[in-house]
Amino acid sequence: MNYITTTELRTKSSELIDFLLAGETVDLIHRSSIVGTIIPKEEEPENLTKEDIKKIAQVINFLNLPTTTTRERAKNYHLHLKKKYG
Repeated sequence: MNYITTTELRTKSSELIDFLLAGETVDLIHRSSIVGTIIPKEEEPENLTKEDIKKIAQVINFLNLPTTTTRERAKNYHLHLKKKYG
């Protein structure tokens, strides 16, 4: 069973990362009791498929957002900063 104490988090962080990269879970112990479990993050797909791109395009078309130029975006940002910070 893999475990790490709260005081060992600083000194054994590389071992913790090795366990997580191997896909193993690690129990976190504080004052002789298990307070939690550290689990590795699930990998996300890196590439978008054509179907994903089509869905994104449909959402963009549905929102019907106005197009702005770079100059308009800079002006809007400047006005926002001026309003927020004076």
